[in-house]
Amino acid sequence: MTYFPFAQYWWFYLSFISFVLVVLSIDLGVFNKKAHTPSFKEASLWTVVWFSLAMIFCAVFYYYCVHKFTLDPVTGFAPQELAQLLSLQFLTGYMVELFLSVDNIFIFIVIFNYFAIQEKYQHRILFYGILGALIFRGIFIALGSALMSIKFVVLFFGALLVYTGAKMMWPSNHEKELKPEQNFFIKFLKKLMPVYPKIDNDRFFVKIKHQWHMTPLFIALVFLELTDIVFAIDSVPAIFAVTKESMVVFTSNIFAILGLRSLYFMLIGVIGKFKYLKYGLGFVLVFVGNKMLWLNDAYGGHFPAGYSLLIITGAIGLSILATFFVKKR
Repeated sequence: MTYFPFAQYWWFYLSFISFVLVVLSIDLGVFNKKAHTPSFKEASLWTVVWFSLAMIFCAVFYYYCVHKFTLDPVTGFAPQELAQLLSLQFLTGYMVELFLSVDNIFIFIVIFNYFAIQEKYQHRILFYGILGALIFRGIFIALGSALMSIKFVVLFFGALLVYTGAKMMWPSNHEKELKPEQNFFIKFLKKLMPVYPKIDNDRFFVKIKHQWHMTPLFIALVFLELTDIVFAIDSVPAIFAVTKESMVVFTSNIFAILGLRSLYFMLIGVIGKFKYLKYGLGFVLVFVGNKMLWLNDAYGGHFPAGYSLLIITGAIGLSILATFFVKKR
């Protein structure tokens, strides 16, 4: 059962996507029209803006549910109880995706350093990277909505999340280096079009002697998209462990992605100092994986959303605080 079937709420998805595109257009076309390196203050302000938009949506979503639904004959939930459950699921899903996105930031740093992308051009790459992520996440969520109705698939992704989380908490001493030049798709791109090695402006393509060339910015963008697809394999099922409502999964995922650029520029100088953060992120994956494996069934189909939110934020908060209180060996 779903409270928001796509056939009845297609207009919402269309309106939401239009809203996102308008906001992104204003972001790039007005506030970030010229290539520049966002300061910590600017990045922090935009992080607050994106977070505030998510919280405003959560509040509006709550009041909409209160007025939309009546007493649920299946669960026995009153409108206020159902609205509280769905809004908590949105908030928990948003926090899960936001926290897991911290891992993306580490990859962004590696990719930009590898391709020697200056900070003033990174914002443009991340902007178009987010547009691509919106498309791929939408596809993943649409597929996940159908697949998550199959018990075997739920158990498979639950086990995958537990394995990924455990691996994150106990990483190998010989971690693999990021080698974009060995990526199959990157090799394929280079066969299609020559590469212009210099970065003179923020363009993805340049025309030299009547022939188009890719710039390192475009290759970095492609690799960024490929890594986001890999991360989506973990993050999308993690939110489906919180809720089966596709609308909640989609909106919470998109709001978290929208704030990823500003979060990157805000944390780029300090994120490496949170050396225990990986343990918190790993615990979150193990927790949501166990929800898919047995916790949800143990609690009648849904582990309490309020407890999920408390456990997830508590784990991340403790892993951050550990950086300041745990002494080095």
